[in-house]
Amino acid sequence: MALAGAYILFDEAGGEFAFDCLTGSIHGACHGDTVEFGWQGNDEMEPAEGDGWAELQDDGSLEGEICLLNGDNIPFIARRKTSSTAC
Repeated sequence: MALAGAYILFDEAGGEFAFDCLTGSIHGACHGDTVEFGWQGNDEMEPAEGDGWAELQDDGSLEGEICLLNGDNIPFIARRKTSSTAC
């Protein structure tokens, strides 16, 4: 199932994500093509936290899992968004 407006972003300082009503700030460490991270944020406007992982795949997609502390594990596959407009 694809979620409209869902995203995950990694950069040198960590990152952020949003899946439906779950949002968070990512703090992690990269190991080659993989990253393990902790996160803090909100789940339906309630404070939430957990951990997760992601791995860059050969096709350029990112496969991983967002895990809520004492809650659900949410697997994901992310693909770079491409624009159809010229820059």
